[in-house]
Amino acid sequence: MPDPAARDAAEEASALSHPAVDPDSTASYGAHPDQVVDFHAPRGRGGRVPLVVVLHGGAWRTRYDRRHVSPFADHLARRGFAVASVEYRRGAGLPAPGGTEPVAGRWPETFDDVAAVLDALPALAAEHLPRADPRRTVVTGHSAGGHLALWAAARHVLPAGSPWRRPEPPELRGVVALAPIAHFGRAVELDVCGGAVAQLLGGGDRFAERAASADPAALLPTGIATTVVQGREDSVVPLPVAEAYAEAAARAGETVGLTVLDGVGHFPLIDPAADACAVVAEEIAQLAW
Repeated sequence: MPDPAARDAAEEASALSHPAVDPDSTASYGAHPDQVVDFHAPRGRGGRVPLVVVLHGGAWRTRYDRRHVSPFADHLARRGFAVASVEYRRGAGLPAPGGTEPVAGRWPETFDDVAAVLDALPALAAEHLPRADPRRTVVTGHSAGGHLALWAAARHVLPAGSPWRRPEPPELRGVVALAPIAHFGRAVELDVCGGAVAQLLGGGDRFAERAASADPAALLPTGIATTVVQGREDSVVPLPVAEAYAEAAARAGETVGLTVLDGVGHFPLIDPAADACAVVAEEIAQLAW
């Protein structure tokens, strides 16, 4: 049996081996340097096309930024989608006391940014992606970005008084979440990404209060078509996290599609050279077109 750590390292190396792809344009949605969106214009199709919003992963930590998913964004653009790849504020660059990883996420700035950019995107896309059809918008994200994609589609069910709450559901065709950190309770049990969830929410007494506004499994049903794509061999964000989210959705009366790919780990989902990435593009197409 292959060593999971060795397989993960090889898959990560493959996904990150592709040269970063420069966008066709970039726009700011706020004053902070991380509040920017890269736009990749659609290739190979005429007329109006769906808009795909990409939220990158990386455990909400500074180690990863949107550049590492630029080949994935380009892959989608080459399949005819208009693509908006989002940057957002992530955790501090220094490890938490006693830890080895940079702190995960920034409360509330990470959520401020995702809410702000989704609200700003219709106007920004009209300027930078004139062929994008905002009525056919799909949000996708990988790992921690998958969490943010699910959260972005659930803002209308946030607790009353939340600054991020929308009065109505967002105008989305759907969400395709890729190996998302979608169920915080299960992720904590499995110590996903070295305690990243607890770092994101602040831990201690703040955890439960903040989880009510941040955990996708607590924000159900959304009424938004949702598909989760997950590698069966993923040891970074293991399959039980996605299964727990799908079970929570079912208990809330909502059906979430769960596509499990055999022999696939965490990173092939965003690796243009991997068959899994083609499956992801097809899942997006099924919602978007």
